[in-house]
Amino acid sequence: MRRTVLLTFAAMLVAAPAAQAEPRIPSGVTAAGIDVSGLTLPEAANRINFFVAQKINSPLSSRVAGRRFLLRPKDVDFKFDASKSARRAYNAGVAPHTGAVDVPLFVTFKKAKVQAYVDKVEKGVAQAPRDARVSIKLTKIDRVESRDGRTIDKDKLVESVIATLTNPVAERKLRPPLVAIKPKVTTAGLGKAYGTIITIDRANFKLRLFKRLKLSKTYGVAVGMPAYPTPTGLYSIQNKAVNPAWTAPNSAWAGAYANETVAGGSSENPLKARWMGIVNGVGIHGTGIPGSIGSRASHGCIRMTVPDVVDLYPRVPVGTPVLIGN
Repeated sequence: MRRTVLLTFAAMLVAAPAAQAEPRIPSGVTAAGIDVSGLTLPEAANRINFFVAQKINSPLSSRVAGRRFLLRPKDVDFKFDASKSARRAYNAGVAPHTGAVDVPLFVTFKKAKVQAYVDKVEKGVAQAPRDARVSIKLTKIDRVESRDGRTIDKDKLVESVIATLTNPVAERKLRPPLVAIKPKVTTAGLGKAYGTIITIDRANFKLRLFKRLKLSKTYGVAVGMPAYPTPTGLYSIQNKAVNPAWTAPNSAWAGAYANETVAGGSSENPLKARWMGIVNGVGIHGTGIPGSIGSRASHGCIRMTVPDVVDLYPRVPVGTPVLIGN
């Protein structure tokens, strides 16, 4: 009887350590590619830490447009936990699965701070596109070339940064590509965007019509007399009319017609045939005094011969830029 009790007690002494043995990670399990099969959790944590701690806690950088943007793990509150990585490997190994199992390391970081880093990169390299435009001079139209803008795909860079932070074997020198931003108006499209332009050369009494940035026709004109000068500056055609009525201004030079309206086509109407309004009652119109062409004779308007204004009228849409210069 005594011998039986002793044998039973001895068996219990042998079985107790076995029952208390630490669990081991099943075979075929890796953590970020590191084999932890058959290891206890502390052994797996030590092995993971040995292979990845230095690399995963090292800075990464983004190089783009000749600039380098550094990101230190502490900048995004990065934390790596080898013990929790080992526990993750163990849990994946004991869970039902087929084939080999690889688990990611256990890391934490602030995604909002990753986004802030990516915003900084984008701000550091971004350039707005420049639309092509014209520089209007009295005798020619110069082109100002368009220029592509640039940016980066911020969503893709966020993904790349996160993938690098969580992967100890990932290349930590990122090279996000530049993304071109096209201007709304290209140099090639300038001719279409500025299909018609007029310039008024007061000093030489010339009206020049440009089509698709090239000189199309030149007309002789009369401009405002010294007491009533034609205004200078960049304007546009505001309105148009065939045989326009004339409402005389309340001015001494209008004489008996002051504040009166003279019907279009009337022999007493100084606005002959066509009207293209520019600014503050000043416009382009035909005249019944063709001999005034080539002089300062009007009360501010640009006079043309009737045949010329009739010829010009259909060539000039509302909105056409008009440069009036000395």
